[in-house]
Amino acid sequence: MDTDAQHTRPTERDSSPTPSTGRGRRSRSARVGAVVVALALALTFVHAFVAEPFRIRSDSMANTLHIGDRVLVNKSAYRFGNLPRRGDVVVFDGAGSFDREPSEGSDYVKRVVGVGGDRVTCCDERGRIEVNGEPVDERYLHPDDRPSAVPFDIEVPEGRLWVMGDHRSRSRDSRDLLGAPGGGTVPVDRVIGRVDWIVWPADRWTSLRGRHG
Repeated sequence: MDTDAQHTRPTERDSSPTPSTGRGRRSRSARVGAVVVALALALTFVHAFVAEPFRIRSDSMANTLHIGDRVLVNKSAYRFGNLPRRGDVVVFDGAGSFDREPSEGSDYVKRVVGVGGDRVTCCDERGRIEVNGEPVDERYLHPDDRPSAVPFDIEVPEGRLWVMGDHRSRSRDSRDLLGAPGGGTVPVDRVIGRVDWIVWPADRWTSLRGRHG
């Protein structure tokens, strides 16, 4: 009997001292690529359904919003059955209402003064706008302005909004379209979202929620 053979045990194969790194590089690249794709999809989702930045390009909403302000628009504010309320600052697509023909750059930012079913009139004996016979406290108005130099009396159709800028003497808004279809009102389904924050410049970072006047 071969005694050496009886005591011989198989040995384990040692790991390679210099393993191939090609697969590891590919794995890391795949993980990084997956993270980038996930972030891009998340940003696309947020942009499409949650929030979107807009740049203010006119002074029609001064002093609430200044030219050059960047605002964050809450695009989910009016989903799930929620509707714009009086005092909300909204961004909407003016195609078909403020703009008769679809065009680029047809987005507007204005304040909701009347909603469907409201009767909005201007002005009472003290020069104030009234909604359903009650005067509106418009503390947000530009200090050099009065509520309106144009008299009007309109009942807002259901599903539409009467909107005005805070800088009334510099704002093209529902008053300018009184003779148009819809009487200058904006369809609710054209509202992109509610302006909730001024995010730039840094010294103007503030929330607009609760600042309805």
